[in-house]
Parts: sequence; C-alpha cells; structure tokens
Amino acid sequence: MRRAAILVIAAGLLGAAGVALAAAASHGGEPRLLASAAALSLAHAPALLGLASLSEKSRLLLPAGLLLALGTMLFAADLTLRATAGSALFPLSAPIGGFGMIAGWVVVAIAGLVMATRRG
Repeated sequence: MRRAAILVIAAGLLGAAGVALAAAASHGGEPRLLASAAALSLAHAPALLGLASLSEKSRLLLPAGLLLALGTMLFAADLTLRATAGSALFPLSAPIGGFGMIAGWVVVAIAGLVMATRRG
C-alpha cells in the first residue's frame, strides 16, 4: 500500500467520525465534549489529505500524519466515551492523544525545515 493511501484512509475515517460527532453533539449527550471531538476530527482530516499529497516529498510526513491520525483518534475517542458512557477510554488517554497530535505537528514542521534546506 502506498504511503499516501494510509493517510487518505485515516482522513476519511476522521472526516466521517467528525460529521457523526457533530450530529451527536447537536442531538444530545454532552454537547461540549462531542463538539470538541468533532472539531478535532474535522480539522485533522483535511490536514491528513494535505500530508498525503506531499508524502512523496519527505519521508517524515508519513510518521507525522500517523501521529496526527492516531493522536486525534485517541483524543476524540476518549472525549466521546466521556460524553456518552461517563468514563474515560483508559487513564491518560486524552493527554496521550493530545501529545500525539502536538508531536505530529512538530514533525510536520521539521519536515518543512528539511525540505526548505534541501538543494535542488
């Protein structure tokens, strides 16, 4: 499977989850938590598509995208469970997911710096 396909699949899953979470936030449950999970999912889905389109330019973009995807999924899953079941996914799942997202964006920045310093 091409590197880009993994990120496109993750983008599709996050986009679908984001729309479903936004709908759930407007129809009940804990709207604040569900809306946050929706916003994170919908913000990162197009970012993953962008990384997929650039993934051939830098080997760092796949791990960056995977960190973003997994971090977002973990964070959103934790918020969703808190909103619907009243309990966390597992202890520290939201902070671990948040760290994954932050790390993913840092790796994106590093990839950009590496790309900018290449000759040719």
